[in-house]
Amino acid sequence: MKTIEPSLGSLAQRTYSTLRDAIINLQFKPGELIRKSELCASLGVSRSPISEAISRLAQEGLVEVFPQAGTYVARFSMDEIREGAFIREALELAAIERLGRQISQEQIVLLRRNIRIQEAFVADEDFQGFYGLDREFHQMLLAFTGFKKLTWFAETAWVNVDRARQLVLPVPGRVAETLTEHQAIFQALQRRNPAAARAAMQAHLGRLMSFLTPLEKEHPEFFLE
Repeated sequence: MKTIEPSLGSLAQRTYSTLRDAIINLQFKPGELIRKSELCASLGVSRSPISEAISRLAQEGLVEVFPQAGTYVARFSMDEIREGAFIREALELAAIERLGRQISQEQIVLLRRNIRIQEAFVADEDFQGFYGLDREFHQMLLAFTGFKKLTWFAETAWVNVDRARQLVLPVPGRVAETLTEHQAIFQALQRRNPAAARAAMQAHLGRLMSFLTPLEKEHPEFFLE
């Protein structure tokens, strides 16, 4: 993790965002001990914003705090992953169908730009870069509906799915497949075809659990017993 820049928003918020991203990106593995002193040194902050960030992360279920024992990154629960995927799919299917009827030309331009950068990351085999654009692509689709809280609801439900997906992205061929699925979604929106956009999104999200379910056996150390 990089030292937090002093000029970008409140220190507490930036510390929280940095730690949250590190947990979701698996820089901190499920079950790993989080040492506050090391975080203070690496981020260049005092213990106060670290403690506040950990409190917020505990409320989200991303960390577990054990008095006298320490703070640990929460392990995965396959039940929570299934539930999160179900909620996210329901929200995104409704969103994409609505967007297919009302998408603006400006929004199409922004999505096209995102897709082109995704293509560049795939060509360069930059999986982490692609993951960031993947997340942005879905966030834009939700935000473009005009419902201000929709992205928050989806991200909250999705948080543990998002973490688990980090174990899938390096799978050979999966990133290229994901790009192809994103292109199909975009093309349907470009044609302003709500039914085709919904079908493309359903095909995209419907495959997710087939990739995530085996993780419980492949990485048992990351899952609750």
